[in-house]
Amino acid sequence: MIVRSFKDLEGTDRHVKAASGTWESKRIVLAKEKVGFSLHETILYAGTETRMWYANHIEAVLCVEGEAELTNDETGEKHWIAPGTMYLLDGHERHTMRPRTDFRCVCVFNPPVTGREDHDENGIYPLLTEPEEV
Repeated sequence: MIVRSFKDLEGTDRHVKAASGTWESKRIVLAKEKVGFSLHETILYAGTETRMWYANHIEAVLCVEGEAELTNDETGEKHWIAPGTMYLLDGHERHTMRPRTDFRCVCVFNPPVTGREDHDENGIYPLLTEPEEV
């Protein structure tokens, strides 16, 4: 059994801040736990814009605080995301988040991330793996 708090993760290598300066994430469960998914608490900062494309992952996002506009960059369709709203990127959609307020969400990734990922110039997380134990 694993028990972790957000406070336990602050200032560790599981507390990741984006090079873009638009978000930070606490990586609660990672690939090294070998449970088939990763679990994160992420905050996107008010007034920023983050373009993403999870070409290598499926992501489910549950908003728990704040509000943001989600744009499906492939269709132009816009959605208002508020507490209690979930969105699922089950088709690897290119998308953009524009938080009106600080936007806190809980995210699940499959395959799981290692915790070292950050968005590249195309908004993609690379598909990183953990070294196999011998």
